[in-house]
Amino acid sequence: MSLSDKEGLIWFDGKLVDWKKAQTHVLTYTLHYGLGVFEGVRAYSTPRGTCIFRLHDHTERLFKSADAIGMKIPFSQEELNNAQAEVVSL
Repeated sequence: MSLSDKEGLIWFDGKLVDWKKAQTHVLTYTLHYGLGVFEGVRAYSTPRGTCIFRLHDHTERLFKSADAIGMKIPFSQEELNNAQAEVVSL
C-alpha cells in the first residue's frame, strides 16, 4: 500500500486530521534546506495497552536538538507527549 492510500488520522499542526488532508507546503524551509530535528519514538503493545517507550526522554531530547539549532517548537513538551499518547490510543 502506498502512503497516499493510507486511511486514518495523523497529528498535524496541533490537531488530528484525516491522513489524506495533511499536506506540507512545497516552500517549507525543511524541504529546501534540510534543517530539522527528528526523534525516533517506538510504541509497543502490552497487556495494559499500547505503551510508548521512554516517551518523556525522547521528547526532551527532541527539544534539546531543536534548541541546538535555534529551532522553536510551537508546542510544549506536555502537548507533544499528550498528542503522542492520543495517537497511539486510536
